[in-house]
Amino acid sequence: MRQFKLFAGVAAAALVLAACGGGTTGGTSGTDNNSTTGANGKAWEGDASEVVITTWWEAGSEKVGFDALSEVFKQKYPDIKFTKAAIAGGGGSQAKQKLAADLAAGSPPDTFQAHAGAELTDYIDADQILDVSGLYDELKLKEAFPATLVEQLTSDGKIYSVPSNIHRANVVWANPEVLKEAGIDPSKQPEDLDAWIADMEKIQAKGKTPLTLGVAWTRLHLFETILLADLGAEKYNGLFNGTTKWDSEEVTKAIKHFEKILTFTDKALYTEDWEPAMQPVVDGKAAYNVMGDWAVGAFNAQNKVDGTDYIYFPVPGTQGTFDFLADSFTLPKGAAHPGGTRAWLDVISSKEGQIAFNLAKGSIPARADLSDEERAKFPKYQQSAMESFGKDTIVSSIAHGAALPVKQSNAISDAVAKFVEGGSDATQFQAELVQATK
Repeated sequence: MRQFKLFAGVAAAALVLAACGGGTTGGTSGTDNNSTTGANGKAWEGDASEVVITTWWEAGSEKVGFDALSEVFKQKYPDIKFTKAAIAGGGGSQAKQKLAADLAAGSPPDTFQAHAGAELTDYIDADQILDVSGLYDELKLKEAFPATLVEQLTSDGKIYSVPSNIHRANVVWANPEVLKEAGIDPSKQPEDLDAWIADMEKIQAKGKTPLTLGVAWTRLHLFETILLADLGAEKYNGLFNGTTKWDSEEVTKAIKHFEKILTFTDKALYTEDWEPAMQPVVDGKAAYNVMGDWAVGAFNAQNKVDGTDYIYFPVPGTQGTFDFLADSFTLPKGAAHPGGTRAWLDVISSKEGQIAFNLAKGSIPARADLSDEERAKFPKYQQSAMESFGKDTIVSSIAHGAALPVKQSNAISDAVAKFVEGGSDATQFQAELVQATK
């Protein structure tokens, strides 16, 4: 079993505030399979006439961010044909199904989007993606990325993906006018889940939807933040290293909170992806949505003003923690255009690419070597996220692939969906969580 290192209890000021050298040293990239290497034994050398990219960034701010990246690519590599093989659907559930079929059939894209961390385990164990540690050396990424991020990306001494960004999952997005209508001061954030529930009861009494929620992955996203709120960072991380049991009293408490919070949601939105589910908050018809910080792009795309039209804060009870995920891209084994893949990985890891992409998407660059002038280009939210990432305790997201392998996170997602839709009670749900993580 390959082991990824979790961001468990790291107070990581160096992650954002300064460039870090060193990190974990990977093996020689690509030498395990001579049939996929170039003349110098480098897996990313070869046909550079084209690059075919599988991604789920096909709507809203995600598409805008990808388009910004593609423009940087075309400027830097004008002679390489650029092909986007996009499969719509926030969270990538549909894209991953199509990708699994293509990989099993031996017809991989040149690169595909995946969440950094444990989500890559299945691809690595199936020998479907190649080690790109040596490319990190070529592009000097171990100096550009924080050492602790490089460690997070390392599995058994090798690195298999290049991140384009850093996201925070444990964020509440709120409409301040809806809060004011319910007699809630938008400047005073609830301290814990019970205080937040009390506020939602006030909002519900005023005839507005307290919390919006969408398709299955958004429900798991909400549930993991409730787990984090009730367990705290150390015990939350313990769910993945075995020191916290899924049948513990702390998890029982979180399930009860989750069950109560679900009563404040509009079930009519359960078939919607994250952005349509967020729209009632944007429109002033609902108060809250728990979503990653890609949500800021949805507000900004509609000319909403930070602090006036929308506010944000950590999920109550998770203050001081940063629920981490990152989008990254890989070099699949047998890719037809590995040279094209190298060019894409170069662009997404470059300052130009990361600045262009993250300005549009609402996330923050993975690079720690941005100048003060470059940081100043980012809006208020991203600057606050950079600050939080630099000082908060970092934990890994379940819903977005950082904490657990795909099989386990999918099993948890299925258990959550069944519970939300009334197919199990709290006791059955907890038993299914135990079974899902064996």
